[in-house]
Amino acid sequence: MELRALRRDRAARVGPELFLLQRAFDDCLERIGLVQRRFRSALLIGCPSPEWPRQLRSIVEQVDVRDPARLFADAAGGLEILEDAWSAPAAYDLVLAIGTLDTVNDLPLALRSMRQAMLPDGLFIGALSGGDTLPQLRAAIRAVDRGGAAPHVHPRIEASALAPLLSAAGFVMPVVDVDRVQVSYPDLPALVADLRAMGATNILNQRGRRPISRQAFAAASSIFAAAGDGERTVESFEILHFAAWTPEGPTPKQG
Repeated sequence: MELRALRRDRAARVGPELFLLQRAFDDCLERIGLVQRRFRSALLIGCPSPEWPRQLRSIVEQVDVRDPARLFADAAGGLEILEDAWSAPAAYDLVLAIGTLDTVNDLPLALRSMRQAMLPDGLFIGALSGGDTLPQLRAAIRAVDRGGAAPHVHPRIEASALAPLLSAAGFVMPVVDVDRVQVSYPDLPALVADLRAMGATNILNQRGRRPISRQAFAAASSIFAAAGDGERTVESFEILHFAAWTPEGPTPKQG
């Protein structure tokens, strides 16, 4: 997953585009605030804004920060993490994961690792991209991808699959809902620029090693524009919000 870290580091250097991630983080903060209890120790996974730990500390006593990218982690006073190659003793009664779980290699393993890091009766909450995200981009790329030898857009988890994955990882009372966000773009390069600033471009192992040709990108841009009103094209993002709890009682040993 080194490429994912490089993509996020690039976003950190150019200045991250936060409008979707901030929306997800703010929504999670609101949901945490509605829980009738005070959390003592939180783990924040995914932190493209150094302001997020300060905001979280307004409702949680202690906050540790982890991010897949070194630059984001350093800016927030945290450490790097690879969510599906990581383990920690049970120490947190709140884990908040924003915008990284959709790009891990092994999501079930990442969820189990987070479960192991949590105390009994703890809240696991967060958001990730999923469902029918980027339908216009996907359609444009499919139309110009002659042969389809290599995928160009990262696959997305469906909302219906996320709750069972949480249950299988040992969480209880999982809840998943979808926040559908529509954003209009003047052209395809503007959308790609936003995705780069989110660290959300292609990191697939089976991606094409050669960049898409200028001719193919121009054709995709035309298809993307044709889906709009002549001036702008509306693209859709689906943010999957989830919340689940660890069971009361002893934390199971990792096996």
